[in-house]
Amino acid sequence: MSTTAPQPAALEAALQQAFAHQRAGRLSEAERIYRSILQARPDHPGVSNNLGLALKDQGRLDEAAATFRRMLALRPDDPLAHCNLGNVLRLQGALDEAAGCYRRAIALKPDMALAHKNLGTVLCESDQLAESFASFTHHAELAFGNAASPAGGSEPVPPHQVQHDREQQDYLRGRNPDATGARAGLHLEDGGRVGGHAVNPDASAGEIAARWRDSRPQIAVIDNLLSEEALAKLRRFCWGSTIWRKAYRDGYLGAMPEHGFACPLLAQIADELRSTYPAILGRHPLLQLWGFKYDSRLSGIAIHADFAAVNVNFWITPDEANLDPASGGLVVWDTPAPAGWNFAKYNDDVPAARDFLARAGARPVTVPYRANRAVIFDSDLFHETDRIAFKDGYLDRRINITLLYGRRETAAV
Repeated sequence: MSTTAPQPAALEAALQQAFAHQRAGRLSEAERIYRSILQARPDHPGVSNNLGLALKDQGRLDEAAATFRRMLALRPDDPLAHCNLGNVLRLQGALDEAAGCYRRAIALKPDMALAHKNLGTVLCESDQLAESFASFTHHAELAFGNAASPAGGSEPVPPHQVQHDREQQDYLRGRNPDATGARAGLHLEDGGRVGGHAVNPDASAGEIAARWRDSRPQIAVIDNLLSEEALAKLRRFCWGSTIWRKAYRDGYLGAMPEHGFACPLLAQIADELRSTYPAILGRHPLLQLWGFKYDSRLSGIAIHADFAAVNVNFWITPDEANLDPASGGLVVWDTPAPAGWNFAKYNDDVPAARDFLARAGARPVTVPYRANRAVIFDSDLFHETDRIAFKDGYLDRRINITLLYGRRETAAV
């Protein structure tokens, strides 16, 4: 094969062809072109970077890591290469090394939002919640803090997001006439830790743990979860913070850690849940958390399972907002997702999930909505939002918070 450097026009054509293959998932074809280009241009950073990504997406993590390391040998001050190497190391379970890569990327490019987000993720998985949540918040400040830039990206904002943001803007202006609009910039309400317990001590924790150990399905319902101070503060944080950045087609909005849903109070709650219910959560790190906010005129979350060991789901909207005390909560089926299903299958394929549950003779367990009620269950269990009938006011929107603990593959160990 000739190693003569391709002419710029030919190089650009080859790159565009490889990009097209990569976007379409034809990773081996993209890899072949990238390797061909690197024969003549071994120092081309963009080609090396995309080759590493193609190898990572094929699950060839050792080769991907080697590609990014070679790239860094040529360009040691490339923050993107450090960040991508960190992504591969995280998938390999080398969390400390991955964190080091992200920190190096940040040292080289302090405003690299993606590196702050990825550092937050790996620190969360390493059980360093305070530092993790600080990294997520820094990402949100970088990504959304500029009031002159659109908060929602280039995609059209769906009507239910527009409606929510208008309501939130009115709420913020009612409290402060000079408040920033909900879609412009980032505003975070006080989400600091509370002085006493955030999670109420539970005299029945031992009984709950015994039922969890001995019962199938594993479902625990806990009322009066948070202290009055923690519940009130968390409500104010969710009402006032412009963190509801992800719109879902079924009409609900998501707030993720990288959006700013990472205040110290949430870290306190996550830690205290493990210390209050050690037999259920104690050995599992927190892997992910989010908040969802709903429009009562639209549906909630469709049937799915989560990629974790234990799911903690709790509700914070006052009971007065719920027009039907018999509904508005969660439906959990007593049969877990098949072990052989991948994440896309059990998280997104609603017809397949319903067909599986029907054939398995699964039975639903309905937990009605109550403010400050938590439902803790095996994340393998299929679940969905029950019918929602809440008032229309901004402060009456249903809010649930989900924390996922532990990895699915270690849940039975």
